Amino acid sequence: MLLIHGTLATQTDLGLIRDGAVALRAGRILWAGAMADLPDALAQDDVTDLQGRLVTPALIDCHTHLVHGGNRAREFEMRLSGASYEDIARAGGGIVSTVTATRAASEDDLLAQALPRLDALIAEGIATLEIKSGYGLDIETELRMLRVARRLAQMRPVRIRTTFLGAHAVPAEYRGRADAYLETVCLPALRAAHAEGLVDAVDGFCEGIAFSPDQIARVFAEARALHLPVKLHAEQLSHLGGTRLAADHGALSADHVEYATETDAQAMARAGTVAVLLPGAFYALRETQAPPVAAFRAHGVPMAVATDLNPGTSPMNSLLLAMNMACTLFRLTPDEALSGVTLHAARALGLDDCGAIAPGLRADLAIWNADHPAELSYRFGFNPLHRRIFGQDA
Repeated sequence: MLLIHGTLATQTDLGLIRDGAVALRAGRILWAGAMADLPDALAQDDVTDLQGRLVTPALIDCHTHLVHGGNRAREFEMRLSGASYEDIARAGGGIVSTVTATRAASEDDLLAQALPRLDALIAEGIATLEIKSGYGLDIETELRMLRVARRLAQMRPVRIRTTFLGAHAVPAEYRGRADAYLETVCLPALRAAHAEGLVDAVDGFCEGIAFSPDQIARVFAEARALHLPVKLHAEQLSHLGGTRLAADHGALSADHVEYATETDAQAMARAGTVAVLLPGAFYALRETQAPPVAAFRAHGVPMAVATDLNPGTSPMNSLLLAMNMACTLFRLTPDEALSGVTLHAARALGLDDCGAIAPGLRADLAIWNADHPAELSYRFGFNPLHRRIFGQDA
């Protein structure tokens, strides 16, 4: 397949290429560059004239909770009346209420609920996404969520990375006994999920309403023993030291990070840990403490952008909207937002075969009815996708 006369946002040192071409073969990018430099040997019958359309790497949503039961519309009403995230959680709502709905749902129920969410992301040009567990908080439901995530990848042309998030919250039956929950449920569930081949990475929620840095360190130690990479929900509502803990463990990413400091940014830079910005949760919770974007820039910390798609604090099913919010609320540039959902999002998932337009990478591409990459962040409530190309089909 040969794509010609496109505007290529390569996300590489080549930058933006006007009147460019991309050659694809066997699911990989064979060549990319200016039309004037197109080798004669690449001429072929399967040619598509893009007529100047924008071509980017297919998008990557590197932080979602897409598989879950039920919804939390009632809590939305409570927040509008002044209840905080902590108030709702301590009253038995929040994550724990989704746990109840998820435990009650069968595998097929969870699959049926997840498919429309997944289809909406694919329709926006997403080819790779992460799906976390964390709404079971018992062994069987955690495994059920991860099995559903694996099934979704068999039912749709998309690549899914699964993340075990057993350390998401303390379930009601273990209230006040977080260490006992880790010992008798979370860590055994992680071992069982790994044995079943259901886990690509391990996550946790390091926060006052969830788990302490010392408790998360226990989860990370188990992940290391299983040779699994780690990541962390950190510094979302306060500063407990989770970001530094993640960096010290060489985490793929630290996510949310609104309360991270410049010292945290320096530690992340040394460790190569990606800062995953989640403006949907910032917006939904009406937070005022924005992530330290200037510090991340100053110290060269890669910044990814994701939906945080979940039923409570970020019921947002649009990565394009997340890009706009990242620019509007966090003051990212449109170029940074695009890198955040391509190159840096891939890195946040530990992937090095996607997220850019370069020879040898997967032929995961998005073709847009747009002239310039800034248009993808500029509009909201509008989807300019013309066509998505998924590697295995190219």
